[in-house]
Amino acid sequence: MKIAFTTRLPEQGFSRLVERGLHDWSLVNDNPSLVEDWHGAEILVSTFDYPVPREMIDAMPRLRMIANFGAGFNNIDLDACRARGIRVTNTPQPVIEPTAELAFALMIDIARRVSEFDRKIRAGKAQLGVMCNLSHSLYGKTLGIIGMGRIGQAVARRALACGMKVMYYNRHKLPDEIEHKYGAEYVDFQTLLQDSDFVSLNLPYTPEVHHMIGKPELGMMKRSACLINTARGAHVDEQALVEALKNGIIAGAALDVYESEPQINTELLQLENIVLSPHTGTGTWEGRIAMCECVSDNIIAFLDGDTDKMNIIL
Repeated sequence: MKIAFTTRLPEQGFSRLVERGLHDWSLVNDNPSLVEDWHGAEILVSTFDYPVPREMIDAMPRLRMIANFGAGFNNIDLDACRARGIRVTNTPQPVIEPTAELAFALMIDIARRVSEFDRKIRAGKAQLGVMCNLSHSLYGKTLGIIGMGRIGQAVARRALACGMKVMYYNRHKLPDEIEHKYGAEYVDFQTLLQDSDFVSLNLPYTPEVHHMIGKPELGMMKRSACLINTARGAHVDEQALVEALKNGIIAGAALDVYESEPQINTELLQLENIVLSPHTGTGTWEGRIAMCECVSDNIIAFLDGDTDKMNIIL
């Protein structure tokens, strides 16, 4: 059983595979010419930042499974997998808390101007005084969550602890007990944009939600509002966001994801009212190890034919 990896990952996270005798591993990045040592792989471990197009899938004739490292899977050509009957899995559970943690960190940062003040102090431009360097508190503010799945709910839990009001927009209204747990109110998309002090994007990417936040949507938001995106860059029309931040249409933004990754719009880099993070929502050591273990569990369950223990995409 050959297993190919697109990206070098922490080996300690795959101890369960080693225990099962699955240690014939090859690294795709070290073998870009599709040499024989991974051309015959039956399982591919891909990462969310590494494209797996049809050409790559076709070049692996024995491929039976793609175990994606990450909750998102838009890096994989699912149509090509479907045509071949290739199983595709992901790792949704380990990404929940790290991503929610970063979303909340970005929200605090843009509200309290932490990164901005850090830059000013380092540049010798900070002035100290009672009425200098004022910012805004999260307490008592309204957080609008777009995508109230597991990550959205983890963000809501943190917001509730900080004394925020939570509203959400989702494809479907959540059960009453979940709404009560987070003190969350289900509203339509326009109401959420108009009434939120902070808007957090926490939904998967599909073509239907491409640029769901553009010029019209930004124009609906409060001029004092901030946009937080730890989901996918293509949810937001970045050029519209640049113009909104430049012209005071909204007060600020905090991004961990970008429309044309790995390239970042250079205009974003010139703005003071934005916080930028290098797509590190799941990027903790604990999170990475847990994701590796989840990949291992998916592979073992696949080999055992136990679909109930797999995080199945396809």
